[in-house]
Amino acid sequence: MSAILSIKDLKKSYASGQIALNGVSLDIERGEILALLGPNGAGKTTLISTVCGIVNPTSGSVTVDGHDIKADYRAARSLIGLVPQEVALEPFEKVRNTVRLSRGLFGRPRNDALIERILRRLSLWDKRDSRINELSGGMKRRVLIAKALSHEPRVLFLDEPTAGVDVELRKDMWDIVRELKAEGVTIILTTHYIEEAEAIADRVGVIARGEILLVEDKASLMTRMGKKQIDLQLADPLDSVPEALAGYDLAIRDGHTLVYTYDARGPRTGLTRLLNDLAAAELRLKDVQTRQSSLEEIFVDLVREDAQ
Repeated sequence: MSAILSIKDLKKSYASGQIALNGVSLDIERGEILALLGPNGAGKTTLISTVCGIVNPTSGSVTVDGHDIKADYRAARSLIGLVPQEVALEPFEKVRNTVRLSRGLFGRPRNDALIERILRRLSLWDKRDSRINELSGGMKRRVLIAKALSHEPRVLFLDEPTAGVDVELRKDMWDIVRELKAEGVTIILTTHYIEEAEAIADRVGVIARGEILLVEDKASLMTRMGKKQIDLQLADPLDSVPEALAGYDLAIRDGHTLVYTYDARGPRTGLTRLLNDLAAAELRLKDVQTRQSSLEEIFVDLVREDAQ
């Protein structure tokens, strides 16, 4: 699969000495969903703003489907749709006119049938003649997405698109993102909701202090870096880990469950020996469950390591 967006050694620093981007290099493949995770101030929004031509880079290069964002700005920008964090809409304009205007700003001819399809897809058709200030916060978010799609971009940036919306609306937006991917649109998503990346991303990128820490297929990342836990539910409660089990990485939860953490990648997990030692200690089991580290736990560990 070929890269539709190529970022090479991108840097951005300000007169104050602040470094917002410190040599970011990233290739984003055509038709994929990339989730970009990072703490506040990591450089996510600066990166998006630079690619979209809103912020001028200090050095480095960006091409969108072969078009350089500096030398061939109009061609590059016409391929990009942007849904920003901030809701900045004309409050007294009607929904349909707002979306139609965005298409015109990119020099695209009027296409009312397309605008209708976009509004219907985003459940905005019934609100097409409503003024922006009459909409809920979630509906305004949908209008931002409709504006970004109005000129038929091939690359779509979603900068915290579900911030402040309810869970049901968030899942509706996930469905919309999956539909766009099926149509070949490349999507770069920044989010603070780790479950959002876990639910819809093909690859995950982690950025901190203006640097990309890693970019990896989501499934392989979780397999490579995720630890596993086994919950051993006991028939009788415990106040502390027995002396005979002190050599294991065990914790007690709710008095009735021993939690054993292990690295599933290692040649030996120690599970067989642990179960034998549990029996020798005359601890009776009621149930056994396993679980893998979530993407959130992996992300927190990565950022913590970078800060040290």
